Amino acid sequence: MSSDISNPQGVLRPDGNGGHETRNTSTSGSLRPPEPEFNENEEAELVSVSWNQDYSCFAAGTSHGFRIYNCEPFKETFRRELKNGGFKIIEMLFRSNILALVGGGPNSQYASNKVLIWDDHQSRCISEFAFRSEIRSVKLRRDWIVVVLEHKIYVYNFLDLRLLHQIETLANPRGLCCLSHHSNTSVLACPGLHQGEVRVEHFGLNMVQLINAHDSNIACMTLTLDGMLLATASTKGTLIRIFNTMDGTRLQEVRRGVDRADIYSIALSPNVQWLAVSSDKGTVHVFSLRVRVVGEDSHSSESAALLAQQTFSNSLGAIVSPTTGTNPSSSLSFMRGVLPKYFSSEWSFAQFRVPEITQFFAAFGCQNTVAIIGMDGSFYRCSFDPVNGGEMTRLEYFRYLRAESGPR
Repeated sequence: MSSDISNPQGVLRPDGNGGHETRNTSTSGSLRPPEPEFNENEEAELVSVSWNQDYSCFAAGTSHGFRIYNCEPFKETFRRELKNGGFKIIEMLFRSNILALVGGGPNSQYASNKVLIWDDHQSRCISEFAFRSEIRSVKLRRDWIVVVLEHKIYVYNFLDLRLLHQIETLANPRGLCCLSHHSNTSVLACPGLHQGEVRVEHFGLNMVQLINAHDSNIACMTLTLDGMLLATASTKGTLIRIFNTMDGTRLQEVRRGVDRADIYSIALSPNVQWLAVSSDKGTVHVFSLRVRVVGEDSHSSESAALLAQQTFSNSLGAIVSPTTGTNPSSSLSFMRGVLPKYFSSEWSFAQFRVPEITQFFAAFGCQNTVAIIGMDGSFYRCSFDPVNGGEMTRLEYFRYLRAESGPR
């Protein structure tokens, strides 16, 4: 399978799907402000939402373009209205002016097999990648552009658009892929070639770790910023597991519930003290983690991570802050091994209820807060008690697609 990279000249323009697999990169196209040909009073339809890499912002792809929002304080930072429809994938690069765009949604004339790298400061498309099949997701690092197709992942160098790696995967319709974001680690996690398997590439160490995470297919996954810990959920959606990516050791397992669920998001707090999970059951769960990467504030080099591999199991032992609560378990957990497994499971520490009618995606803010964005155009910010847990408190609520949006 091949791809084309091209440097488009001129405005960001809709284009049909190509008949062959190409990889075009363009580096000097200009994007003029488009002239809207739709009723500006017409309410945009939401196509997609996505967090940036540190959860400080999120992007909303609409039927008429895209919008970017800041989380704390909550506000719309900018929007681009396009006459030719919108985008199903908006991938930000932290808080920079660079975005990756993939067309999709009602009446969109932007191809779903092309990635447009957009520089909003210059208002132009600076490069373009085209593929034979539909793009499932795009991930950005400061040095990589990662394009995820259903059976293959391409990793490109951001500076010269050179293809660095190609990875074969099991069928991956959700476009699952996650990256480390510390400059001294180069870690990528994606589905492997077998059901329930996760492939972790430590590119800086020239090492691959295959983790048999679940019996069912992987539904959701995330890495810590340094790539040393991986959290996963399967299509069954009852258990979330945390792994050491250096040796594949399972470090902790928590239970979302007993019934099957579709997991929409998994998030790890920056200090790796908490884990948040959202699903189609209408509850965002927060779990307390017992594992903490030793020296998490110092990431001198990836070779140091290799040195730590021998002592990683010890360094990721049960480390719980004295002021931090622990996940509750069943009062019958003392009968571990006799009763069904869920009686000895770790259940969520804190919870927040959201409507079950749509997808919600959770992330951690500062000072024990959780931000939640919904595909119904809603934004919540809530707080949890780090000692006692329980029901979270709603701090803010916005309808972010509405111009008159405000707290309620």
